[in-house]
Amino acid sequence: MKHVKAFAIKFVATFVLLFLVLGGVQGITFGDIFSISLVLGGAAYLLGDLFLLPRTSNTVASLADLGLAFILIYFMSGGMTDGGPYLTRSVLAALAVMVFELFYHQYVVQNVLPNRRKARRAPKNLRYQTEASEQIHPEFPTKLTDEFHLKNRDKE
Repeated sequence: MKHVKAFAIKFVATFVLLFLVLGGVQGITFGDIFSISLVLGGAAYLLGDLFLLPRTSNTVASLADLGLAFILIYFMSGGMTDGGPYLTRSVLAALAVMVFELFYHQYVVQNVLPNRRKARRAPKNLRYQTEASEQIHPEFPTKLTDEFHLKNRDKE
């Protein structure tokens, strides 16, 4: 049930963002935006939120969603209209989706993937051993010459 709710939130937000950005383009209808949102939401939820987000950070998953959103919007909008693909609108729509994804991933981590926070904790009982010596700051010559070694051979 938590996956259905998370996907519904993602679909509605993606649909609203795409409708605002792509709604004024001639040839892209309500049904086309609906289908782009459905395909983009499903692909981004499976690849970005369930596969990539648990293994990486929010930023990496959001950048991957940006690339996926751009590719899908660019090619699907180009195929659904009578003209060529709309590069500028596709970039703007993908950026809008990425900004939403930055906040949406926080929701997914807290509500859908609760085991992620436990898996990323560092072990508590780390015991590091260090080594110390009497000569903390050794003296190094600026020039390595035989005279330096002859002078300092008694100190060794």
